[in-house]
Amino acid sequence: MNACAKYLEAVTAYQITFFRALGSLVLCIAFLKFRQIPILGTHKKLMLSRGIVGTISMVLFFLAIKEIPFGSAVCLRYLSPIFAAILAIIWLKERITPLQWSCFLIAFIGVLILRGFDSRITFLGLSYIITSAFFSGMVYAIIRYIGKREHPVVIVTYFMFCATIVGGGLSIYNWNTPSVTDWYVLASLGFFGFFGQYFMTKAYQTTDIGIVGPVKYMESVFALSIGWIWFGEGYEIWSLVGIFLIVGSMLLNILVKNK
Repeated sequence: MNACAKYLEAVTAYQITFFRALGSLVLCIAFLKFRQIPILGTHKKLMLSRGIVGTISMVLFFLAIKEIPFGSAVCLRYLSPIFAAILAIIWLKERITPLQWSCFLIAFIGVLILRGFDSRITFLGLSYIITSAFFSGMVYAIIRYIGKREHPVVIVTYFMFCATIVGGGLSIYNWNTPSVTDWYVLASLGFFGFFGQYFMTKAYQTTDIGIVGPVKYMESVFALSIGWIWFGEGYEIWSLVGIFLIVGSMLLNILVKNK
């Protein structure tokens, strides 16, 4: 889904947000109707909060991939566990060990290396993706707080509803007419995004973050490979070192927490 969004260079980030959310929203409503699951759920304020912060994170990510390499954007978004851990201290009263703080420091060093040695990473693009990671961290914390009290598709429905409204409203003033090929790619965003969000939400609801997190980091391998094969994004050795420090330290943090 993210690679399709990167491909749509001539389409604004707000249009991508709108079509990605609208397609998933239709699938969510159809799924809930078929399974006869109440669409509104019971914890409306929590799910609306998840929808709002998730929408902000999504828009910023789509803005970021238009400014910086695709693989780097995906890897930099993995800073979200830092923000999720800090929010978990405040909201969920969880504890962070000194070793975890060391992992966060290593990840920050990785960001500095990546920013310093890759001239393609602009300050604006870096600002977008770091802020996106912050709101993504908020998403994980809220989903974990909701737990199994809501069906995962109900949670995703709130998210897609918020993103459709925001993306549609912003697209009115930022519209570029897509080509015929772009229309097909836009239509696929909702399909890929629906299943990605559904299984991600279900995973974080039912399993400890320490188990789910390491598997999610496979996305970085996919992203770097797609960036290299599809978009011709090469990486110098120091850029790869920075990416390795970010992904490796966040993965180590999750493994340490799980232990």
